[in-house]
Amino acid sequence: MSTKKIFIALGFSKISPTLFIFLMILSACKNDSGKSDKINIGFSQGLGNHPWRQAMNHAMEIQASLHSEVQLSISKAEGSVKKQIEDIQKMIDSRVDVIIISPIEPNSLIPLVEKAYEQKIPVILVDRKINSLKYNTYIGADNIEIGKQAGQYIISDSKNLKKVIEIKGDDNSSPTIERSLGFQQTIKNNSNTELIKTFKGLPAEAFRKTLDSLGNQSLYVFTFNDELASQAWQVARNAGVENQIKFIGVDGLNTKDGGIQMVLDGKLNATLLYPTGGAEAIESAIKIYNKQSVPKRIKLSTTIIDRLNAEIMRNQFDKIIEQQGVIENQVNAVKKQTELYSSQKELFRWSVVLLILMFCLVAYAIYLIYAIKIKNKQLTLTNERITIQRNQIEMIADELKQSNEARVNFFTGLSHEFKTPITLILSSLESLKDTFRSKGTKPSYELELINKNSNRLLRLVDNLLDFRKIENKTFNLRVSKTNIYDFTYGIFRDFENEAKKRNIKFEIHSANKNLELYIDRNLMDKVYFNLLSNAFKFTPDNGKIEITIQEKGNQAVISFKDNGIGIPEKEISNVFEPYFKGSNNRKNSSGIGLHLSRQFVELHLGKIEVNSFQGTEFIISLYKGNKHFNEDQMIKEPSVMDAETLAKEDVFRAVEEGSFIQNQENPGDRYSLLLVEDNSDLSFFLSNKLQTEFDVMVSDGTDAIDKALSEIPDIIVCDVNLPEKNGFEICEILKNDLRTSHIPIILLTALDNKESYLQGLKSGVDLYLTKPFSYPILTQSLRSLLYNREKLRYYYTNNIGRIVDSKSFGSMEQTFVNKLNQIIKTNIDNPDFSVENLADLLNISRIQLYRKIKAMFDVNVSDYINNIRLEQAKSMLQNPGLTISEIAYKTGFSSPNYFSTVFKNKFGVSPNVFRKSVGEE
Repeated sequence: MSTKKIFIALGFSKISPTLFIFLMILSACKNDSGKSDKINIGFSQGLGNHPWRQAMNHAMEIQASLHSEVQLSISKAEGSVKKQIEDIQKMIDSRVDVIIISPIEPNSLIPLVEKAYEQKIPVILVDRKINSLKYNTYIGADNIEIGKQAGQYIISDSKNLKKVIEIKGDDNSSPTIERSLGFQQTIKNNSNTELIKTFKGLPAEAFRKTLDSLGNQSLYVFTFNDELASQAWQVARNAGVENQIKFIGVDGLNTKDGGIQMVLDGKLNATLLYPTGGAEAIESAIKIYNKQSVPKRIKLSTTIIDRLNAEIMRNQFDKIIEQQGVIENQVNAVKKQTELYSSQKELFRWSVVLLILMFCLVAYAIYLIYAIKIKNKQLTLTNERITIQRNQIEMIADELKQSNEARVNFFTGLSHEFKTPITLILSSLESLKDTFRSKGTKPSYELELINKNSNRLLRLVDNLLDFRKIENKTFNLRVSKTNIYDFTYGIFRDFENEAKKRNIKFEIHSANKNLELYIDRNLMDKVYFNLLSNAFKFTPDNGKIEITIQEKGNQAVISFKDNGIGIPEKEISNVFEPYFKGSNNRKNSSGIGLHLSRQFVELHLGKIEVNSFQGTEFIISLYKGNKHFNEDQMIKEPSVMDAETLAKEDVFRAVEEGSFIQNQENPGDRYSLLLVEDNSDLSFFLSNKLQTEFDVMVSDGTDAIDKALSEIPDIIVCDVNLPEKNGFEICEILKNDLRTSHIPIILLTALDNKESYLQGLKSGVDLYLTKPFSYPILTQSLRSLLYNREKLRYYYTNNIGRIVDSKSFGSMEQTFVNKLNQIIKTNIDNPDFSVENLADLLNISRIQLYRKIKAMFDVNVSDYINNIRLEQAKSMLQNPGLTISEIAYKTGFSSPNYFSTVFKNKFGVSPNVFRKSVGEE
């Protein structure tokens, strides 16, 4: 694309292309001038603010300042390996040109150093080494040589026998290891020196005791740095023996408390100069960056400083420091001049740019006048298109609304259709109950169960219809004067049986039992049922639910309180929203009951609130009197049945124990069955039906796994939707537990989609029945699963010797059987091999092993072991080369006589007869 076309595309068609080119050139010049060929050097200083470390940092800064192209950044780890690793990682991530490292210790940094080296980032090590060769160069003094020089100095000091103490650093760095190596080699190879003690760091008390133990003997102390030497001298001085000891240190710093000053003060006899290598590191980094050759090892020179040359060395260092100061001042002055020049140059450039920009803005303003006219025309066209699209969207929205309305109307109509058959069912039930009453007999439990669940189904349908009315705002309130205590007590009685069955303390309290309110009894009945249904749903057995009616001014307050699972605090504000379901709610729920309750209460101009602490409390506040209602909303209705009369009526009790039980056959041979169902009615119904054939154990789901593991039932029937773990999770846990993996499991669920069926198969379920299910199908399924398990057990028990790797059992059982048989066969010749030994080798208890073997093979463990031994013996009897006694001992029997007895009991013939029959064949 040409320059002119680019210019037009950017909206500057009226400005001269020459001017645009000028701007481009100016920008390019600015960019070129802004480019810098800087050498970015990152230095990771491992240790803290030690004077020697500060001297190293300062030396690097001085040397870097002499090269204007060098950009040095120093990161201090302050002795933290973690911090040093983070610092080096940041340098690698920012792609510095050269990394200089003074490691804290030799191993932790190896992965990072090798990573940088492999990414072609040069790495320079200073002072300390790492246990890897993947770096460019190492700069530092020869620490072995330093140790040898210290030893030679002590040896040459006099020809008398000398006692020596070595005080090392308290780390495992390469200087510490190498100095000690060189020093000890030198001292131990000389007959006039004796190394009496080596300290790691300076334990003051131990050092003082060592000095006390030597008395007035002369002593040499070699410390690995001047700071340790100063501390050791102070301990000696406190003990009053500092004049009898000659101290030798390392570093030779020219500071107020440095090694040179301590030599001059007489505290040290000598110190070894240990160069920092800071300047050499910067020079090496520059060479590496410029592709110049640098040796793998740069050795720094060192020397001994004693009283003979300490003054000369200090003067030389002072002059060097003075010269460095002069150089720093000069470098700073040059930097200031450069910065001043750069700022003036930048100011000039911006002045030129601003002038050009002013001309451009004037030209652009002229252009905008023309462009705006064109844009206005385009906007008019766009607006017309948007109007057309908006109309199309509105049409689509109307169509969607009509479609949605049609679907909702369909479901509403279908719900209305449900009410007719439900009404017929309830009417027929009432007729049957009247027949029972006329005969003086109590209605059967099944009739009451049908009645209860038909009413529940009717309420669910009513909720769906009420929700539709609330959406359409078509509710007509019909309030009548009602004794609120009698009304509440009537509903209280409907839940009384449920409370007694579950041992829930269910109470109603009212200070004024004659309090009258104007309410729509139909709507308030639904509010009460929704609140009490939730209370019973989420309150555990042996819990507590109470209804309290109070008067507060011109209002009546009705509270429904339970000690159930409660509502999470952060979800309280959403409780009355449609389709709300709490995060701790594992029960089936439509999510519209509480929403409808709030709407019904608000139709009465009342208020409903909720609190949740150690349970849940719903509080309804209703106004007294009828002034807040319109006249067309008030009707006259007969009074509700008073509480005293209701209290005298019998409440239907659950069927008496045993009244449901039919004739039980062969009680000793019955299978045990665990029923896991949280719906009390269904649980009660199934348990009473099934106990005619099985020993039934019942769980509501909260303790299902514990019961299965403790009781080891023969078969399990489990619902999917349970309060804590669902049926899929329970099945998966039991199928993956060795103790229960063999138990057949039937899942009952209302979920009949493909995904749920697949999930059930994945969890290991044996049979998946969807609700509503046929009871005869359930019982036949139970019998079939148990029959198949018996067939498998019989076949395996009678073919132990011929089955090596059967796939009949599940993978866990097969693994268990293979391991079981392998252990028995390994120990088959051991007559002392017991059930306890077998259980220990299988890592399970003796009781668990017994239950597992009994459940799978219907034999005890001892008989199972003997069966394998006898099958092995039977096979060995076909070999004429072995005597019967040898076979008896090889198969773990204590004596041939006992073997013959057991063999005959098992196979009906003695071993001799069996061998002869095999020979004849």
